[in-house]
Amino acid sequence: MTALESPIDRRQLRKVAEEESPPPVDKASLTPKQRGLRILGYTVLTLAAIGLLMPFFWMVMSSLKSANEVFSVPITWFPETFVWQNYLDIWTESGMLTWIRNTLVLAVVVTFLQVLTGSFAAYGFAKMRFPGRDVLFIVYIGTIAVPWQSYMIPQFILLSNFKVSNTLWAIVLIQAFGAFGVFLMKQYYETIPEELSEAARLDGLSEYGIWRRIMLPLSIPALASLTLLTFVNTWNDYLGPLIYLRNPDLWTIQLGLKSFVSNLYDTNYALLFAGLTISVIPIAIIFMLGQKYFIEGIATSGMKG
Repeated sequence: MTALESPIDRRQLRKVAEEESPPPVDKASLTPKQRGLRILGYTVLTLAAIGLLMPFFWMVMSSLKSANEVFSVPITWFPETFVWQNYLDIWTESGMLTWIRNTLVLAVVVTFLQVLTGSFAAYGFAKMRFPGRDVLFIVYIGTIAVPWQSYMIPQFILLSNFKVSNTLWAIVLIQAFGAFGVFLMKQYYETIPEELSEAARLDGLSEYGIWRRIMLPLSIPALASLTLLTFVNTWNDYLGPLIYLRNPDLWTIQLGLKSFVSNLYDTNYALLFAGLTISVIPIAIIFMLGQKYFIEGIATSGMKG
């Protein structure tokens, strides 16, 4: 039976990865010095995690304070009274629903296009042979090093001539293709044994069929990682929407929250922090849904044909 006739057993791949992984360390055999270093390492990691999460904790607590209590002196970490009304007021006193809708549309469309184009182009660079392939790949990946500010103005003029400026299509067009996604997927495709592609070609499967029926099912961890990275970057993008989206009805959540800051003395920062907390929730949900695929990607990343 050929590789195309039998489905890929992911449990067998996981079993091979477990067999190739090093055996667990016996804690009882550790020397006092090794135990001390391990405790020190855990302590440093714990302190680093606390330092990383502390701003988010302060943001959530500030979203539940009154407007005058956010920047009170001395700083209070917990509100005297939890003002849950802030989460209702942010919806009624701003265009939060419109901002989230626009941001979600852009994030979903851009993520789908980047994953589609990145995985498809990466297959060509990783599994197909054609003249100038390596040179073309190096030139394409080299665009990562070119700062966007260097071609931002010509790009704006070009999209203005195409009559797509001040529309959501402008953001979709400038972010639908990404060299980083091609690089990430190519590196993962190269870990997949070439024998699978050769067997598929002998069975008469086209290159498109190999990509769709073999490469994509085996690349779910890499696809999940690329999806998360692209979604987060698009969701948090501020400069692109600031340049191209001038109509308030097209604003993303980043532009909307920035417009909420009118001046230093007139801004209700409690409502602003409530909006920021709401904007983080979709990112947290996406990460929790894709977490198991990231772990699986780590377990199988060392397997090479």
